[in-house]
Amino acid sequence: MDHSESIRLMAAEKYLLGELTPDMREQFEEHFFECQECALDVRAGAALVEHSKVVLSKPVVVSRATVPVRPAASRFGWFRPALIVPVLAALLIVVAYQNLVTYPQLKQLASSPQILPWASINVSTRGANTVQISPRPGEGFHLLVNIPPDNHYTAYTFNLSSPSGRLEWSRTVPAASSDEARSIYIPGANQEQGIYKLAVRGNTANSESSDLGHYSIEVQIQK
Repeated sequence: MDHSESIRLMAAEKYLLGELTPDMREQFEEHFFECQECALDVRAGAALVEHSKVVLSKPVVVSRATVPVRPAASRFGWFRPALIVPVLAALLIVVAYQNLVTYPQLKQLASSPQILPWASINVSTRGANTVQISPRPGEGFHLLVNIPPDNHYTAYTFNLSSPSGRLEWSRTVPAASSDEARSIYIPGANQEQGIYKLAVRGNTANSESSDLGHYSIEVQIQK
């Protein structure tokens, strides 16, 4: 998938909404791993979704005086202007605020330099200790993965599992001719506290795969 196709398909939006097929999702993940603009769209969109959950979780207070108590005449008796109008007004305010204030701020934040927590993993180190990282709530972090050069492998596969054991994502990238150093960004949206597992595999030109190690990342979200 190239950038023009990503824009045409609205891939970033559908990716966040879970509307992409598994094949299209994998293609888009490979694309935004190398496309800064699409990566920024995904990060801003993820932050917007997380913010929306917080805003929409707040109850809408309707004055009891504006909703007279009447006997229910039918099963559609709740569909009255006195109740619907305040709810719609509240939703319109939320949507307008997001479009005019929140989303532009998130886009500006996503396109600005950020200083984020990070942890380093050396694939050549067997039996490595668990690395710890302490992001703020909703803040992403980077994993710097160092892989020793090996002409035996033509690509590497990274699998990240959440503390609950769910596979967060799987990514395969081509091998480089010099020392391998990969930066993996872990978004802050829906981030769990606990120990993440990173599995690294080396792939050969003959479609053979070798396990290069499993590494633990303990995420301690700051209070």
